[in-house]
Amino acid sequence: MDFFNHPYIPNALILNEMLKEIGIEKIDDLFNDVIKENFDLNIPILDEYSIYKEVKSTLSKNKVYKCFMGGGPWFHFVPSIIKYLITRGEFLTSYTPYQPEISQGVLQVLFEFQSMICELYNMEVANASLYDFPTAIGEAFLLSSRVTGRRKVIIPASIPEDRKSVIKNYTINLELIEVPFLDNGCPDLEYIKEIINKEIAGVYTEIPNFFGVIDFKLKELIEIVHEVEALAIIGADPLLMGIIKPPGDYGADIVVGDGQPLGIPPAMGGNSLGIIACKNDMRIIRQMPGRIIGMTKTIRGERAFTLVLTTREQHIRREKATSNICTNETLLAIAATIYMALMGKEGIKRIAKRIFHNT
Repeated sequence: MDFFNHPYIPNALILNEMLKEIGIEKIDDLFNDVIKENFDLNIPILDEYSIYKEVKSTLSKNKVYKCFMGGGPWFHFVPSIIKYLITRGEFLTSYTPYQPEISQGVLQVLFEFQSMICELYNMEVANASLYDFPTAIGEAFLLSSRVTGRRKVIIPASIPEDRKSVIKNYTINLELIEVPFLDNGCPDLEYIKEIINKEIAGVYTEIPNFFGVIDFKLKELIEIVHEVEALAIIGADPLLMGIIKPPGDYGADIVVGDGQPLGIPPAMGGNSLGIIACKNDMRIIRQMPGRIIGMTKTIRGERAFTLVLTTREQHIRREKATSNICTNETLLAIAATIYMALMGKEGIKRIAKRIFHNT
């Protein structure tokens, strides 16, 4: 009997070619290193408490040192209530709430996340999260290209290579122009003035920059960008907003950020949470990637929350969607919401001041 060979996924026709590529003759060779017999280790059976003490003794050998490497992720105190709340069943399986009738709790928390992010950055619309900081920058560039119809974007050369590699991947069909930086790490405004024109879709900079410096010429940069009708994209540390004016005060069109400092512990380089927000411009809002939660009323006049502007998204538009991001980082967005609610405005301000003085 002939078996159907799928034209795309690995099939029998290319099996030998695949085996040859990895240097073996048959599939069984993949399992040569598997132990063929069970060995009796003669280890006595322990009760639960004895196992607990043994494991705790072993783990106590681990040492956690102060980290001065920088570049993120950052080590901040995470209140224990955050882990407790996000592991509740209502939140833990944080899948996209396509059915608002049974997902009002998650939808309300995400609506509050969006509201807090907008207040933090003084913007008017935020989505319900992206994957991480680098992908948020990449999505912002793609958004600016769709809005303006242009295919050139500008970034400062001071962006670290790991972040830059993701941005390059996202903007592979755009022309990415790097701007040299001054001694303080801030982008060279004079150079930007020379190269900027009406072929530029968006210009990106960060506060603080990779060297920890705050660019006090941010407003001037945004004005230069707006002169050619391009979009000003600002990457901003959310905790820093506790002690400086937010990008919205300077006229930023799009703000992106890393939500990891908002109650998310570092774990082997992750997890992270991408933030993106914009001003109240329907040209930009309709091109916003990811989920947006809105508030409405039921037929009985009760307050309710639901996904809005969903015709932008991949579950409806497929390949024509603004982005193919799906469930995003909803659970971490919920963690960030709980953190911001716990800290409040004054708490975030105190944390920002403490980080500043410690630095």
